[in-house]
Amino acid sequence: MIKFFLMVNKQGQTRLSKYYEHVEINKRTLLETEVIKSCLSRSSEQCSFIEFKDFKLIYRQYAALFIVVGVNDTENEMAIYEFIHNFVEVLDEYFSRVNFETQFTCPDTHAFNVY
Repeated sequence: MIKFFLMVNKQGQTRLSKYYEHVEINKRTLLETEVIKSCLSRSSEQCSFIEFKDFKLIYRQYAALFIVVGVNDTENEMAIYEFIHNFVEVLDEYFSRVNFETQFTCPDTHAFNVY
């Protein structure tokens, strides 16, 4: 089950947050700070799945934008990873002015640059 959805830039500023369980405002700020710090500090060679407190973080980076999803321990990480990619593709289709440049490095891998 998805607990929260965050979109964060490289400077650590939250651009979008959606919580699917009640979290008090002051605790949200602390949680977002810790989550952002743990995702931004990782290198691109490291895995995009993080065990964090009592849930998992799954994140993906698109140019200067990080999309982070917090889920419970029983959720399938690869399904959420694919969900993030599908979400970005929907944004690309819906908002025609947003430019997600597709770069194919191998048949199953896509990289998007957000402008």
